[in-house]
Amino acid sequence: MNKRIVVISILILLFTFNLDKPVSFAKQGTITEDNVHVRSGPGTEFQIITQIHDGTAFTFIKRQAEWVEIQLEDSNVGWVHAKYLSINDQVDTPSTITIPHENTQIRSSPTTDAPIANFAKKGSSFQVISSKGDWYEIQNKAIHGFVYKALTEPISLPMKESSFANKSIVIDVGHGGRDVGAIGASGVFEKDVAYLTAQELTNELSMLGANVRLTRRNDEYIPLNSRISYSNNFDTDVFISLHYNSVPNLPNVTGIESFYYKEANKKLAASIQKKVFDAVQADDRGTSFGDFLVLRQNLKPAILLELGFISNKAEEARLLTTMYQKKLVSGIIQGLGSYFARSEIGKTEY
Repeated sequence: MNKRIVVISILILLFTFNLDKPVSFAKQGTITEDNVHVRSGPGTEFQIITQIHDGTAFTFIKRQAEWVEIQLEDSNVGWVHAKYLSINDQVDTPSTITIPHENTQIRSSPTTDAPIANFAKKGSSFQVISSKGDWYEIQNKAIHGFVYKALTEPISLPMKESSFANKSIVIDVGHGGRDVGAIGASGVFEKDVAYLTAQELTNELSMLGANVRLTRRNDEYIPLNSRISYSNNFDTDVFISLHYNSVPNLPNVTGIESFYYKEANKKLAASIQKKVFDAVQADDRGTSFGDFLVLRQNLKPAILLELGFISNKAEEARLLTTMYQKKLVSGIIQGLGSYFARSEIGKTEY
């Protein structure tokens, strides 16, 4: 066989095996501040690789929450906080995309104010008709509409499965049934938003190898004592109570906050608070002592999360989007992973 045929055959094989790989976006950008740290991972806890300055050019690789992985002209690869860079959006639009998340919102026009026209299933393929700012206009045989570009990029969780393998995590889904909890600016019930978060969190933790139990799996009223017993009667490693805030007479108040009752659980609350803040960049209301029954009478490591104010119209709207819920869950999981990595909590009773 002559060399030309061999070369052509190799090229055909390479092309064939790359057909199913994700589209690579060769986005270019520049650093907008001096003395910017490039880190080995998406967070301030990761090692500083190098330092770069205003005007430094780079190639965009991917984004995770508020951190961007970049490649510099000297081929160094690392992570920089998104606030220190500018990305040129004038790039080639992919001809097709594959939806990486379940029930991704497809809107009737390129704005979050537009009605949701449909939901796309994970793995669905679409032809990209056009690119409009932060949106793609997409179409397949069943659906036509606009998808937010960030929703077409997977949110990777830099936690090894071993961090969660065989961990028993109880997710307390706040309120339920006749107890609707707080009421949002648009009339949404806290119990329903908490359930959205619980579903996403359960799915992600299960994929990482954790044993997840929910205090409720549908819209039913569960007494607080029953929720506590559910945690105390199992080999629970961590108990997380999910809630949302509301202060109708102060509609401008926003932010996330975490509560603990026992001092031993303060580090757990702080770890998750930090990572959720990093993921969503909402107002950080900090970590505080909280005299809640589900924490006070809990024998296991237990915290309560208030993940936003549904009484604030803008924050409520964000909380109801698939992308924001995924960011919240990403933060919770990263916080848990950091906590497990630092602590050998075993089955210690608190």
